[in-house]
Amino acid sequence: MKKKIALVFGGRSAEHEVSIKSARNIYKAIDTQLFTPILIGVSKEGSWYHFENDSVFEMPALTDNNLNPDQAICLLSHNEKPHMLLLKNGEKVSLDCAFPIIHGTMGEDGTLQGYFKILNIPFVGCSVLSSAVGMDKDYMKRLLTEAQIPNSRYVVLTRSQPLSYAQITEKLGSPFFIKPANAGSSVGVHKVKDATSFTTLLADSFLYDHKVIAEEFIEGREVECAVLGLNQNPKASLPGELIVKHEFYSYEAKYLDAQGAEIVIPANLTTEQIQAVQTLAKQTYTALGCDGLTRVDFFIRKNGQVYVNEINTLPGFTQISMYPKMWEASGISYSQLISDLIHLAFEKHQHDNSLKMSF
Repeated sequence: MKKKIALVFGGRSAEHEVSIKSARNIYKAIDTQLFTPILIGVSKEGSWYHFENDSVFEMPALTDNNLNPDQAICLLSHNEKPHMLLLKNGEKVSLDCAFPIIHGTMGEDGTLQGYFKILNIPFVGCSVLSSAVGMDKDYMKRLLTEAQIPNSRYVVLTRSQPLSYAQITEKLGSPFFIKPANAGSSVGVHKVKDATSFTTLLADSFLYDHKVIAEEFIEGREVECAVLGLNQNPKASLPGELIVKHEFYSYEAKYLDAQGAEIVIPANLTTEQIQAVQTLAKQTYTALGCDGLTRVDFFIRKNGQVYVNEINTLPGFTQISMYPKMWEASGISYSQLISDLIHLAFEKHQHDNSLKMSF
């Protein structure tokens, strides 16, 4: 019998529109011989809706003002198997597994994963802790450093404890990057070159989080690697390289400018460099407690040194997204990748539920 998969997309983060694009691609590629996708969109205000067909993907954004309140979801019940989706009109829709594709805060940061854990429903991707750590670049870098995984130098800025341009450059040099600690898709990320622009750019970064990371500028090639599997036995894809045509890989370069970056998959690396990237990708995956999937981003200096930039525990699945493209180059088709991720969700859920609860 086909499994019913709740494809959950949209959400309250600044990556709402990207999430819709990712969900559209997954919906088109999912193996309908094995799975029946159930479309669940989360509005920008945080309300949950059930959609009968893919016409929802024609909407640029989901808001409570432009959605039918009769489609709103009242409850996800974990008392029945398969899990039930209860709509306000009394209709029940059964679910077997959730595939969250909400990027950013309140979707990728462990909150949604915690909700599914409470409901005892299998879900695709990393669990609560690794999702939260992967989202918060401050704690991510602390754990990378503790695991002796090379990463860039950084300092943390908060509104209550701001640092001046001079204090930052003394530690990191110039130029440097600033980015919200909890955000993705390069939202609020800026390259700071001088004290004049610093205040304005920092104010923009603080629009997206209460904590901002300042990182040293590492001049080098931008390489990414996809990881798939359970925590103790992950596998890494062939790496891909981003040749950015903008000053850096900004939101505009990623999603708005079709010529913003050239993607080279597989990356033109030596065998030794490929092995180094894959090894570091798996070490990062394991060190941060990841399960399911992540994309690990790297810088490679001219001298060959490899640094982990960050991980993304819920990478994009748009037409230009690197994660599925790197697996395609590694021999796993888009459709098979989605099936593998869903099967991993069931395997992880079964493993977690095999543990005895002690009271």
